[in-house]
Amino acid sequence: MRIAAVILAGGKAERLGGVNKTLLEIGGLQLIDRVLAALCDCAPIILSVGRADFVRPDMVSVPDLETEYAGPIAGVAAAVAYLAADPPDVLVSVAGDTAFFPADFIARALPLLGAQRVVLAAYAGQDYPTNAVWRFDALADLPDAMRDGSAPHSLRRIAERIGAARLDYADLVAEDPFLNANTPDDLAVLRARAARKSPG
Repeated sequence: MRIAAVILAGGKAERLGGVNKTLLEIGGLQLIDRVLAALCDCAPIILSVGRADFVRPDMVSVPDLETEYAGPIAGVAAAVAYLAADPPDVLVSVAGDTAFFPADFIARALPLLGAQRVVLAAYAGQDYPTNAVWRFDALADLPDAMRDGSAPHSLRRIAERIGAARLDYADLVAEDPFLNANTPDDLAVLRARAARKSPG
């Protein structure tokens, strides 16, 4: 099975002063490097940069398609369009500011695909549609649907439309591993968690 991944890094981070969140450090590591560590079995790993001028020499950076869509769904569509010439079996999407994305998420999610076409990350009943494992063929038409305006405007709605399973980590870990760095308070919580986990 071929597994590709897309790191969604095109957000504007308005509540954090417009910084590139993936470059923020938590526990001595940039957020993007924390996410990459959990995707070591994926190839290629694509960096969705939205409309920003953000390049990593070790990754393929893709901008949003020229459509009216924006946000995470646009990032996933850009990755799908890039991969269309040589499609993988599965596409993993991860928000670039997910500091503690579980290294075992993909391995736990793959058996749940079954009849479903996407497995969403969840914690205590809260879904995180940006963090998901998708059957690539379920997304193959997304770029064209965005170009003609017929696509839904969120990953959540796509997941509902195609049939989703959920992988809830509430019974596996004590703290939400999918918490994003959306606000200064979130960032402080994540940094405190990293400090607790660091040796010494």
